[in-house]
Order: sequence, then structure tokens, then C-alpha cells
Amino acid sequence: MKFDEEIQHKSLSRKVVEYIKEEIFMENYTGGDRIPESKIANELSISRAPVREAFKELENMGFVEIVSRKGTFVVDFKENEVQELYEIRVILEEKIFKKLIDNQKLTEEDFKYLEKLIDEMVVIARSDKDENRKVFEVNKVDMKFHRYLWCKSDSKWTVKILTTLYNQLQLAMILDAKKEENLEKASLKHQKILDNLRNNDLEGTRNAVIEHIQTLSRKVIE
Repeated sequence: MKFDEEIQHKSLSRKVVEYIKEEIFMENYTGGDRIPESKIANELSISRAPVREAFKELENMGFVEIVSRKGTFVVDFKENEVQELYEIRVILEEKIFKKLIDNQKLTEEDFKYLEKLIDEMVVIARSDKDENRKVFEVNKVDMKFHRYLWCKSDSKWTVKILTTLYNQLQLAMILDAKKEENLEKASLKHQKILDNLRNNDLEGTRNAVIEHIQTLSRKVIE
């Protein structure tokens, strides 16, 4: 494969990843469902090769499980598994917040940018869009918000682990998130996270993250 063809192939598989993620978030596929390779290829009018590449990337992201000779399935989480993922995320994010506070990593420009993201989430949550669409769009902005904080801490490997955990938690909690009032409340709770970071309050920031996740899901308990 020539270099430019390889780049084009990778770009195409990335588009397939985004397409399948949206299909999952729009509940066209739910936990345990098999995603047919041929169906995706036909829907996007492409060959199966980039679909296979996309499946591998989605498996690395924690969205699907590839079972030999059976196919690719949307991950289906048990309640205790959600709880475990949640606890790991809180522990790792607390380390991130400690670095941000101890090293004064966040500037006023950072806070302004993050507050703009909160406003974006609230606007989407209050819109007249389909509930599934709102969850999908709020999720994308929510990821921007949290990933921005993670990256500001300069914690390379922690960010990689958190990104996978985030994807899995979002997938596990998506059904509970589809309540307009919870979606808006969860969006607004990001402000509490920022307020505590501004005040260098590590415990308050940790608790704000816990409240944020709990607002989105009844399955997750402290």
C-alpha cells in the first residue's frame, strides 16, 4: 500500500469509527448487539477493510468486543463492572486534580475556555433535538472538557487510561443519561468542578466529579 493510500485508508477507518460510535449512542446498537461488518460496509459504500480496522480501534476504546469466528459485539456492562470503572476513574482523576492544583496549571484563559464548553453543553441539553442526539452531542463536548483538564496535568499515561475508562463509562451509563433534566444537571455540575479547582479544593473537586457522574446514572453509587 502506497503512503498516500495508507493515509486515505486510515482516514476512512477513522470516519467508520465515528459512524459506529454515533450508531451506538443513538441506540441503533445496544449492549450485546452484534454489529455486522458487511452491513456497515454497505451502509457507507466502502470495502470491509476499513470497517475491520475501525472495529479494532473501537475495541481498544472499550466500545466493542471482537469474538473470534462470531463477530463484533457492543460491550454490555454489568452493574458491578460499571461501579469498578467508576471507582478507578475517580482515583485517577483525583491524581490529575492534585497535579493541577499543586502546580497551578490552570490559567484564567483555561477557566474561560472550560466555561464556554459548559455553556455549549447546557445549550444542547435545553435544545429541541432528539434525546439520543442530545446525549451524543453533549457527550462529545463533555469529553473535550475532561480531556482538556487531563492533558493540562501533563500525565501522558494516566490520560490514555482515563480516555478508555471514560469511553466505557459513557457507554455503560448512556441509557440512564437519556433524561433531559439529568443531562442538563450533569452539564451544569461541571461549573462546580471548576469552582473547586479555582479554590484549590482537591476534596471538593473530587466530590463534584462524583456528583456529576451520579447525576447521569442511577447505577453508579458512592
